[in-house]
Amino acid sequence: MTMNIKQHIRTIRYFTSGLSVALMLVSVIFLGWKGLNFGLDFTGGMVTEVKVDQNLTRPDLAQVLSQELGDEISITQSSEQGRWVIRYALPEQGDSVVDIATLLHGVSEQVTVVSNSMVGAQVGQELVDQGGLALLMCMLTILGYLCFRFEWRLASGSLLALIHDVVLVLGFFAATQLEFNLTVFAAILAILGYSLNDSIIIADRIRELLVAKPTAYIKDINDQAIMATFSRTMVTSGTTLITVGALWLMGGDALLGFSTAMFIGILSGTWSSISVGTVLPEWLQLEPKHYLPVEVDSAP
Repeated sequence: MTMNIKQHIRTIRYFTSGLSVALMLVSVIFLGWKGLNFGLDFTGGMVTEVKVDQNLTRPDLAQVLSQELGDEISITQSSEQGRWVIRYALPEQGDSVVDIATLLHGVSEQVTVVSNSMVGAQVGQELVDQGGLALLMCMLTILGYLCFRFEWRLASGSLLALIHDVVLVLGFFAATQLEFNLTVFAAILAILGYSLNDSIIIADRIRELLVAKPTAYIKDINDQAIMATFSRTMVTSGTTLITVGALWLMGGDALLGFSTAMFIGILSGTWSSISVGTVLPEWLQLEPKHYLPVEVDSAP
């Protein structure tokens, strides 16, 4: 019975590893073809906060504003009922600035512009540069930690699993052209930490088994490590997905990108830790001898 379970686990590991490679290739193609649909946080634009009649909903405002500002506007509810934050692109050179208050007077008896500010393209470019630098520093720090904690063959599996999760999330946003803003970028950094934790749990168990069973095959050790940590992985992933699902259902448009990225990242992080994180060390021929103490020849 145990042998059949191990065989099934091994088959699933190899299948999901092949699927992961295929999805990564598709994601890279979409990133090169369509690119990311950067939000106003990165591209620059106008941010206007208004106070209107409390009975108005987001579709009511979008129907009026999209006729003049286009479909790429972002409308999110502010701290109180009837108060909305509207983000839209800067007018092209030669075009006049749209008066939001005048547009909303068609659907609301009372319109008050609370604040109106502009995010320049230069500020947006700074966010792109700083965000890329933060992601690079995060990956380099994780790489250093993995190399210190584990032997490089085992560390490479965890690192590839992290890259896999980030690429899949970026590929999804490129394929669907959902807005990529600062909240989505924050979700990617959170995914890195979540996936790393999952990978370390499995990798640590593999290391323990390599030391405890020096004559065992790496394939069997990986299967045993996954079986030993599977319940913990499912409970952690399941409870996190419930929380993210609540954000997706109740968070509204403001948290849609964040919750979508987290949901994809948690799913991909769970299977990549089990599949990619264990299959790559097998291909690199990780063996128990790599964790056994080296015998020192005491002969003169």
